[in-house]
Amino acid sequence: MIIGIVVGLIVLAIIIACIAIYNKLVTLRQRVENAWSQIDVQLQRRFDLIPNLVETVKGYMTHEQTTLAKVTELRTSWASANTVEEKLNLENELTSALKTIMAIAENYPNLKADQSFNNLQHELSDTEDKIAYSRQFYNDTVTIYNTKLETFPSNIIAKMFGFKASTLYSVDNSEVKKAVNVKF
Repeated sequence: MIIGIVVGLIVLAIIIACIAIYNKLVTLRQRVENAWSQIDVQLQRRFDLIPNLVETVKGYMTHEQTTLAKVTELRTSWASANTVEEKLNLENELTSALKTIMAIAENYPNLKADQSFNNLQHELSDTEDKIAYSRQFYNDTVTIYNTKLETFPSNIIAKMFGFKASTLYSVDNSEVKKAVNVKF
């Protein structure tokens, strides 16, 4: 009788532990999705600024139409991107193109003096800071989640219920990592 009670308590403790681990994994997965959505919100903010930036710059930068066209094309592609990986790739390309525009702008004194451009540049800079923070938060959240998926005993529950590891944000495009070189 006592053995039955002890076995019952052990089984109950295991069930409660499994439920707690499962709930923790679900919570962490939701945090990862939320962290990505925060990046998505900031990227959308950046994309909303781009038409104004392009229009302001267009009149000054007649020789850099290909860069402006690339920025516009990337912004349009954003709407059709479905996965986190597709959006990350587009975001990396756009970061490179925007760096080029800002570097080119240095060679146009009238553009640098334009109040609209200065306001847009400030808004874009603020947005870039928010994107950087959101990326860091996302990676921190993904690391916690992925660690939980790999550690015992939560790895057993994760496998039983099909939890999958999330991808860390990284810059795979070597062009984005390089300093912009502007030549005239």
